[in-house]
Amino acid sequence: MRVRRVSKWLAALILLPFGSMQAQENDDRRYYVQPGDILEVSVWREEDLQRDVLVRPDSRFSFPLVGDIDASNKTVEELKDEVVQRLERYIPEPVVTVTVKDILGNKIYLLGQVNNPGAFVVNPRVDVMQALSLAGGTTPFASLNDIVILRRNMDGSQRAMKFQYKDIERGRDLEQNILLESGDIVIVP
Repeated sequence: MRVRRVSKWLAALILLPFGSMQAQENDDRRYYVQPGDILEVSVWREEDLQRDVLVRPDSRFSFPLVGDIDASNKTVEELKDEVVQRLERYIPEPVVTVTVKDILGNKIYLLGQVNNPGAFVVNPRVDVMQALSLAGGTTPFASLNDIVILRRNMDGSQRAMKFQYKDIERGRDLEQNILLESGDIVIVP
């Protein structure tokens, strides 16, 4: 009896870090709605409440009977719950579906010595090496150890992060191959 309790406790202790790693990994894979995205919102059995909505630059969208909803830092599931909550005043037990019809707001930018510079819509996120691949790779004139990633903080300030391609190529300092966020700019001098 005692052995069984100890082995259950030990198994839970061993598996605990894996469970928290999986939860963090799932959280990293969640898509957060961005300005410019087009959402399809529909309410079952309510023909007048089925439409596409554009997430405006202020991260908000409008829907009948619901009003404006702030979509910033929210997933589709969180937005669905908010629409349901607001509609319950008018419709008993509404069945709401919210889907991302077009991911147009999740853009990154690659500039400088890449073969195809420009803005790229990414779904859902890519790391620096994947972004360089999207841009067709670097030109022969690229300064591979001087790549910079610019990221705008919530307060509007920007920070620069260095990226040394040669280290990644050799399998070193892999933590610098970060996941890019919407609005990030990768500059290859």
